[in-house]
Amino acid sequence: MSTPYDERPWLRFYAEGVPANVQIPDVPLTYLLDASAERFPNRKALMFFGRSMTYARLLSEVNRFAGALRRIGVRKGERVAMILPNCPQEVIAFYAILRIGAIVVPTNPLYTASELRHQLADSGARVVIVFDKAYETLIEAMPGTGVQQVVVTSLTDYLPFVKRELLKLPLAKARRLLSELSTEVPETAGVLWFDDLLKEGPDSPQQTPVDPIRDLAVLQYTGGTTGRPKGAMLTHRNLVANAHQTTAWDPGIRPGHDVNLAVVPLFHVFGLTFCLTCTTLIGGMVILIPRFDLDLVLDAVRKHKPTLFPGVPPIYQQLAAAPESKKAGVGDIRTSVSGAMKLARTTVEAFKIGTGGQLVQGYGMTETSPVLMANPLDGNARHVSVGAPLPGTEARIVDENDPRRVLPIGYPGELIVRGPQVFAGYWNQPAETAETLSRDGWFRTGDIAVMSPDGFFTLIDRKRDVVIVDGFNVYPSEIENVLSAHPGVGEAAVVGVPDSAHGEVVSAYIIPRDPNLVPTREELTEYCAHHLAEYKVPAYIEIRPTLPRNMLGKVLRRVLREENAMT
Repeated sequence: MSTPYDERPWLRFYAEGVPANVQIPDVPLTYLLDASAERFPNRKALMFFGRSMTYARLLSEVNRFAGALRRIGVRKGERVAMILPNCPQEVIAFYAILRIGAIVVPTNPLYTASELRHQLADSGARVVIVFDKAYETLIEAMPGTGVQQVVVTSLTDYLPFVKRELLKLPLAKARRLLSELSTEVPETAGVLWFDDLLKEGPDSPQQTPVDPIRDLAVLQYTGGTTGRPKGAMLTHRNLVANAHQTTAWDPGIRPGHDVNLAVVPLFHVFGLTFCLTCTTLIGGMVILIPRFDLDLVLDAVRKHKPTLFPGVPPIYQQLAAAPESKKAGVGDIRTSVSGAMKLARTTVEAFKIGTGGQLVQGYGMTETSPVLMANPLDGNARHVSVGAPLPGTEARIVDENDPRRVLPIGYPGELIVRGPQVFAGYWNQPAETAETLSRDGWFRTGDIAVMSPDGFFTLIDRKRDVVIVDGFNVYPSEIENVLSAHPGVGEAAVVGVPDSAHGEVVSAYIIPRDPNLVPTREELTEYCAHHLAEYKVPAYIEIRPTLPRNMLGKVLRRVLREENAMT
């Protein structure tokens, strides 16, 4: 049955040159690298602390490492875990694993042993590629997993200087950062070294045949904001499609010329697509920065003049506040897109004032490879909105309790989506898959949203985060916005806590704007009562110096709820 959403009103607001649909080639993900290496062999593909690598060289190293993985017994369909920050080895290993038809399992290098153990055991990874700083954590995590082979590398291996000259690096920040990210690993029986495998591997370009539609490329674990991380199964086609969809959104793309500033980690699906696969598709250069550091980012902007800059709100806030940003040329970056968490209008405005640049918001999920929506890049962004669906993406708002009931435009409900970037399901979790992914391809995002008549979507809250007080739905973001408007509040997080009289009540956690001028709980309660209905006013308010966050800085409401459950 046809719905008003099927008319795709958002198409009228696409930037000039953005197509309604994109053609998705039926190819493995490695084809993006093969095609760019053929078209731009001498173009710089990677830049890492001053050392560059051309597409021809990258392709050769990928093929050699793929040959080495074959030699140690990695076969099609096996899962290979990578515990690496942004570095050349991560890119080489990523495409090499795909070259032999195996499945990449990207892992956060900052994970604890218990977090890492769950992911390794759940994925069934037999081989792990790890950088030296995370080696001890891996060894602690291995009992109870199926890991049999460990490949170790060091960030210093790809510096433009030999290790004994490391201290001659021109930036003190670079010296300190790399010393923090590198350590000695004991010569242990059974451990292989990345460099040795690379030297011994045959330079064979043969691609193990894969079915792009059915064969998995990446087992990407969700961030665990709503529970134990689950493995989202992303096929070759999912990731190829999203690379094409995302690059099509930017009519200013220049194949062979664009430069992507990769501060967002590639082990996160946002960085994987926005920084790596999109840039590979267009033959651009990726500037690899292992983690955000203001001086290193500004230095990269000055030297390499990036044109693409995916990021998260805390990064843009720091750049907006830095006096050097405008002079360094941050404002000259053509496309700066924020994702992974809510982007406040104040951050957009501060970024424009502080850098002279334009910043827009996008939206996606691990399960959607990840990009679903973005604001137009032609100056028509609506900063309270996450934008419009990408080419080839369908979206609807449905009753959160009955996804078969499509709601009228303008009514809030659960956002469901369909498109070539939507995942194949959760690894070894058929019940979870059936609950969220329909047989005809509609994915229940779990986000409460509303669509305007002209097709722009605004997120209200996570479905699981909605607090039900006396039968009324209370959206935490509404209360957080009210609290954040108080002059004494720097940041607020709101969750629901069980209550015998009301079912649930609202509990708020506050970081003061100025630690020396902390507002009282009574003052904040009175302020909320002036702006909110009585049932929405927080029953509990706690002042804190920090809030629990994930690796990208998003506040973990789940952790706050768990803390309440233990008290």
